[in-house]
Amino acid sequence: MIRIDRVLLLTSVCYVPLVSAEWQVNLIEGATDISRSVYDLHMIIFYICVAIAVVVFGIMFWSIIWHRKSRGAKAAHFHESTWVEIIWTIIPVVILVSMAVPASTTLIQMYDKNNADLDIQITGYQWKWRYKYLNQDIDFFSSLTTPQEQINNQQAKSEHYLLEVDKPLVIPAGKKVRFLLTSNDVIHSWWVPALAVKKDAIPGFINESWTLVDEPGIYRGQCAELCGRDHGFMPIVVEVKSPADYQLWLAEQANLKVAEQQSAQRQMSQAELMAQGEQVYKARCAACHQPEGQGIPGVFPGLVGSKLMTGDAAEHINVVLFGRSGTAMQAFGEQLSVVDLASVITYERNAWGNQGGSVTVQQINALLKE
Repeated sequence: MIRIDRVLLLTSVCYVPLVSAEWQVNLIEGATDISRSVYDLHMIIFYICVAIAVVVFGIMFWSIIWHRKSRGAKAAHFHESTWVEIIWTIIPVVILVSMAVPASTTLIQMYDKNNADLDIQITGYQWKWRYKYLNQDIDFFSSLTTPQEQINNQQAKSEHYLLEVDKPLVIPAGKKVRFLLTSNDVIHSWWVPALAVKKDAIPGFINESWTLVDEPGIYRGQCAELCGRDHGFMPIVVEVKSPADYQLWLAEQANLKVAEQQSAQRQMSQAELMAQGEQVYKARCAACHQPEGQGIPGVFPGLVGSKLMTGDAAEHINVVLFGRSGTAMQAFGEQLSVVDLASVITYERNAWGNQGGSVTVQQINALLKE
């Protein structure tokens, strides 16, 4: 009699591949000549390995079956054979050379960083990326924007769950872009599979890589180094624009910088600071200190009723601007605009029942200039 549990197990095993449409074990061809060369090299090596396996296991199984003891086979006794030695030396050499030639060609191509049209410095932070366009007045941080509700399983996951950021890296199509990678704290790794770029960002060192994407599009990746508690929340988004659209983006960044400078000169009410500060807090602070400011006991301090929130504003500003040595508290002085800094500090000092008073943009400016 057929057991029902075995039937169900067999059915589930057969059904899994049908429902796992997104499951993939092979490399992707990618969006650049380099990525396609890497894919082709991978497939060449794979097929060589398959051919070797077929020949070796074929001979082995044939020998086991046709020269088994039950057929009366007698083992040959010999000490050495010059021809055998020559054959099993020449064949591996030929195989290795057939692998080395395309591999060397691809590696030489990958390490040719000359004649770049654009240089971008990429700096890893726990847990975000900083992009600085050299020889251009563009410098910004790129952070995860997946809502905490999705991370905490309170909402359905979005299409690009944990792979969406507030400010993507923008580069022009058809231009060679050189990346200079380093880190501000621990070792990170900047990895975008579709571009075949994976390079470590190491504190105190500058590593180089490059890409050239022919077609506009959006390509996603993430930190590929175990860089800390929130390692999985450090995505990368590269937006490739046409040359014309890229020029428009450059003009837009210049206008945003002017608008930011004008905002820094404007007096803001507490209500305005609170409204903007809440958005900044959710994007930059909630992951550690939690959406309601309760923190994580033993890991990240709570902000509700904290002496830092209700005490001297100067100390609170100093911690947010310059961080706290020996802890996970980062320095946000370079990461946020003066308006965002004043807003988020005001929000922290007045949210959840705190009554610490407002902080002005002028106070932030004064401390940054010291």
